Amino acid sequence: MQRFPHFTQPDSMDCGPTCLRMVAKYYGRSFTMPFLREKVAVGKEGVSLLGIAQAAEQMGMRTVSVRIPFARLAAEAPLPCIVHWGQNHFVVVYAIKTRKFRVRSATKVYVADPASGLLTFSREEFESQWASTKINDQRVGVVLLLEPTPNFYESPEISSKRVGFGRLFRYLWSYKQLLIQLGLGLAVSSILQLVMPILAQSVVDTGIQTHNLNFIYLVLTAQLALFIGRMTIEFIRNRMLLHISTRINLSILSDFLIKLLKLPISFFDTKLTGDILQRIEDHGRIEQFLTGTSLATLFSLFNLLIFGIAALFYSPVVFAIFIGANLLYVGWIIFFLRYRKQLDFKRFALASQNQSSLIQLVQGVSEIKLNNAEQFKRWEWENLQVKQFKLSLSGLSIEQYQQAGALFINEGKNIVITFLAATAVVNGQMTLGGMLALQYIIGQLNSPVEQLIGFLQHYQDAQISLERLNEIHEQREEESYLTGAGGGVQRNTIPQEADIWLQQVGFTYPGAGNVPVLKNINLHIPSGKVTAIVGTSGSGKTTLLKLLLRFYEPTEGEITLNTPSDEGIGMQFVTNLSAVSHHAWRARCGTVLQDGFIFSDTIANNITLCDETPDLQRLLYAVQMANIYPFVQGLPLKFNTLIGADGNGISQGQRQRILMARAIYKNPDYLFLDEATNALDSTNESVILKNLESFYRNPNGHQRTVIVVAHRLSTVKNADQIVVMDKGQIAEVGTHIELTQRYGLYYQLVRNQLELGS
Repeated sequence: MQRFPHFTQPDSMDCGPTCLRMVAKYYGRSFTMPFLREKVAVGKEGVSLLGIAQAAEQMGMRTVSVRIPFARLAAEAPLPCIVHWGQNHFVVVYAIKTRKFRVRSATKVYVADPASGLLTFSREEFESQWASTKINDQRVGVVLLLEPTPNFYESPEISSKRVGFGRLFRYLWSYKQLLIQLGLGLAVSSILQLVMPILAQSVVDTGIQTHNLNFIYLVLTAQLALFIGRMTIEFIRNRMLLHISTRINLSILSDFLIKLLKLPISFFDTKLTGDILQRIEDHGRIEQFLTGTSLATLFSLFNLLIFGIAALFYSPVVFAIFIGANLLYVGWIIFFLRYRKQLDFKRFALASQNQSSLIQLVQGVSEIKLNNAEQFKRWEWENLQVKQFKLSLSGLSIEQYQQAGALFINEGKNIVITFLAATAVVNGQMTLGGMLALQYIIGQLNSPVEQLIGFLQHYQDAQISLERLNEIHEQREEESYLTGAGGGVQRNTIPQEADIWLQQVGFTYPGAGNVPVLKNINLHIPSGKVTAIVGTSGSGKTTLLKLLLRFYEPTEGEITLNTPSDEGIGMQFVTNLSAVSHHAWRARCGTVLQDGFIFSDTIANNITLCDETPDLQRLLYAVQMANIYPFVQGLPLKFNTLIGADGNGISQGQRQRILMARAIYKNPDYLFLDEATNALDSTNESVILKNLESFYRNPNGHQRTVIVVAHRLSTVKNADQIVVMDKGQIAEVGTHIELTQRYGLYYQLVRNQLELGS
């Protein structure tokens, strides 16, 4: 049976696109995970069978989803196919084999699980995970059947821009002068080490045989000097290695964070915090491989060559036995590498879940205690520890089998070599000193072999970590979504006082089958005016705001910036927002979102987040406008007071006012407020609204464009225009007075809020 291609899912939500990747590879085509994830539309809840089917058809495959019993799956279904597994997972069934015996028959189902590898199940085991429902007293399961069409082979393959070991070793090569010094130190150390067995042989064969005590003293003094020399070289080498490894680890991790922070905000919607933290920890394994294992192995090869020549000089037979035994040893270790790889992916997934569970446990402790959920959450964490224990037990079993075989081979080799050397001494073919020297040389040869074995294992670990990191490095950066990156012109400058126009804008969150959140939005947001967006919960207000902030791109329609021309009345310059640099656009925008983040830092640094060197006058102005100045002045350390998770706790109202001060300090042209005052009391809200009025309607300066999402009437009633949204569409547009006189949806919202009678 042809070995089925297997790929391991990078994250817990990637089983669907990984299954599709395996099926495509089986039919001879290669696609990257970022491409497949985009086609499958992985959402916050993962992926659906509909999303997999739609992606497969876009790639040129014919699909049909059916619910069938096992008998039809085995007899009629074209394989490979994708099946729904355990109610929360997808796997590929690539073969079903039935063997008939005299009395009975046995059926084996061959499954490619993106989480666990290539597995084999009996019919009963397979049905217990797949056939989850009954129809007419018959157990059935969900299957997605796939077959390639001619278009599948005509569609272009998506090449991967992966980070390979070649690029990683370039980090190492930048320290080539230090590496040369390390190499010279190694050469000197190896030569000094090689002299040791020769001196030991001379002590036995010359000093002891001739009873020359002075000669023995001289040799021992030489050995002591050589030992001190080797220790000194080792001391210097370790300090140099620490310097190189620290710098390389910093460079690799910094490059990863640069890439991570260039990804679109939507990328983080589908990522668990634990997954990203585990990938950061993977850098440690790569750095250890580059600066520890690789260099140590390079040095070991030099020692292996030197001492191998010496062993060959003393006894070719012993040398041949040593080589043969170690080839067997290496083969035995390689045999277990694939099991280690499977365990490593499982360990990563569990460690990621454990990280996320602990973070939630700490951050959500108040909610846990308020809902008396301490025991339930602790059990949830303990269940993860039980799974990790079972996985560690499996890892220990593999390690014990591996070590038992390795020990048997090594000890057997040493016994045979000792026997041959002793026989040579008895037969007069070798002196006693020569035997001791040979034993010393073989002992020195064992260490490089062990390091070579460690190199294989660390290489595998680094390769696995690199695969997981490439899942990040292969992602499209945020700026690559600009239309200017393709055929248009990317804009890094934005015209002053530009109106915002939304034309037939629609948006649907990623995920097959999701309903549109926004539909046919046509809206003019005039420059220098206040536009308020109101509506019931779930009407699409916040999503619309996030489209304007470039969190996401519209799935339909376009958003443009229009500026009047100085050359003629009615003429305009139109800039599509999708062609504007994200960084340039956000530099002009100030935001206060519902879930705005407070960093574990001082109050001053939290407000002046965008400035490395804060402007004191702007800072004072911002805190006065946000009405947080009296609170700050009442603190012992004032602006240097530490807040956030590691500092003083602040109320929700104080938190919102700090976020407001942050937005004002930025001095933006466009101000976006999403329920920015919902946690404030009426007194603070009244003061802040008056301050904001003077901030963005400053008659002596340019007029700021303000977009407010709010429920409170006090926040929106003075807006230049109010946009009322309902079920993802615009229901009404007008001023407060105009809309209340229409007795429409806005009037109903106002009446409900003020609890007016009919």
